[in-house]
Amino acid sequence: MRQNENKRIDKDENGLEDRVVAIKRVTKVVKGGRNMRFSALVVVGDGNGHVGAGLGKAAEIPEAIRKGKEDAQKHMISVARTDYNSVTHDTYGKFGGASVLLKRAPEGTGVIAGGPARAVIELAGIRNIRTKSLGSNNKQNVVFATLNGLKSLKTPEEVARLRGKSVEEIMA
Repeated sequence: MRQNENKRIDKDENGLEDRVVAIKRVTKVVKGGRNMRFSALVVVGDGNGHVGAGLGKAAEIPEAIRKGKEDAQKHMISVARTDYNSVTHDTYGKFGGASVLLKRAPEGTGVIAGGPARAVIELAGIRNIRTKSLGSNNKQNVVFATLNGLKSLKTPEEVARLRGKSVEEIMA
């Protein structure tokens, strides 16, 4: 059963937008029968360099989405971006069996990404990027792999400080 991606988009009072990437029905078999619950994978971002993802599980779908949104807000990260809203350098993100390649792109390229990675990238405020999902295509793992890749990004200033050099020496 394939769920429609990015079904719901909302903005809350904090200026955060959320997208439901996946809703799954999960079943636990117990002595009395089957317990049906729902698991929601939610991505939250402000479109300005802050993004997070979370899982919510509950007996009803709206409650699972609410819990997923709260979990995503607790796990927000800051993303380094260039002046033209791309990533600062090429990087890989890995999580479980999924890995995601994030490549910088010139102005006007747009977002070239698959569904789960696209939700994370758009809510992070990145407008020009090329991505390739490698390995597993499990939505949950792809979302968290994309977040790990974005988390590993460094600005030229950070790299220069770590190496003890000036930004001009790094960029040359």
